[in-house]
Amino acid sequence: MFNFPAYVTVWGRVGRLSHLAISLLVLLFLVSPVLVVMPLSFNSQPYFTYPLAGFSLRWYERFLNSPEWMLALKNTMITGVSATFIASVLGIMASLGLTSPRMKGKALITGVLVSPMIVPVIITAVGVYFAFSPLGLVNNLFGLILAHAALGVPFVVVTVTATLAGFNENLSRAGRSLGASPLRVFLQVKLPIIAPGVISGALFAFATSFDEIVVALFLTGPDQMTIPRQMWAGIREQLSPTILAVASLLVVISTLLLVTLELLRRRTERLRGAVEAF
Repeated sequence: MFNFPAYVTVWGRVGRLSHLAISLLVLLFLVSPVLVVMPLSFNSQPYFTYPLAGFSLRWYERFLNSPEWMLALKNTMITGVSATFIASVLGIMASLGLTSPRMKGKALITGVLVSPMIVPVIITAVGVYFAFSPLGLVNNLFGLILAHAALGVPFVVVTVTATLAGFNENLSRAGRSLGASPLRVFLQVKLPIIAPGVISGALFAFATSFDEIVVALFLTGPDQMTIPRQMWAGIREQLSPTILAVASLLVVISTLLLVTLELLRRRTERLRGAVEAF
């Protein structure tokens, strides 16, 4: 007579609680290295040991006052923002083509577009290096921007294509029937609806560029240091708690990006439900 959820029974509750407990333990196991490292960035002494000798922000201050780290941060932001913009534009255009019913060979094209996500980064880095060397795109930020844009395109394609799959094309037809051009329909009708997917893909592309080091090692020189490469150089030459401070900041930025992506995902679901109701 009544359809109760499966976990209403005693064994159902036990299974549900056990699943939740195991999930929390796995999550704790995965984040425990980060939780152990972050407090060391506040150590008043340059030692990587517990207990802490004292609490200090000296390593964060050293990061902010270091010309090398500030140059690396500047290069990282320029590269990340530029690569994200290029990847977003190319990814949106590719997604619009892939969702077109007249497009042929979608599977092959999709495979080529998402291949940077599948191919090992070291292979991509070597290939990009040999391709960019004759063009003079090595040891400058422009070459790194193009390479990071190529790495970010698959994320934009995947998220935007998934968002377009739930888009009601009747809205576009209604706009066209009212005399709007295809570009105006896209900018004023389709883009606002798929914006959460576009922003999600852009955030993934930015995170990929912000944290990438393998391609940067091949394409950049001392004057194009990025945050990951500066951290790599610091670990090889002189291990300093400043690296832990930078790593802690990267963890905070990554967490904020994940929270933003989750909020965008929920907004996309609400918009999709509203469009389907329409």
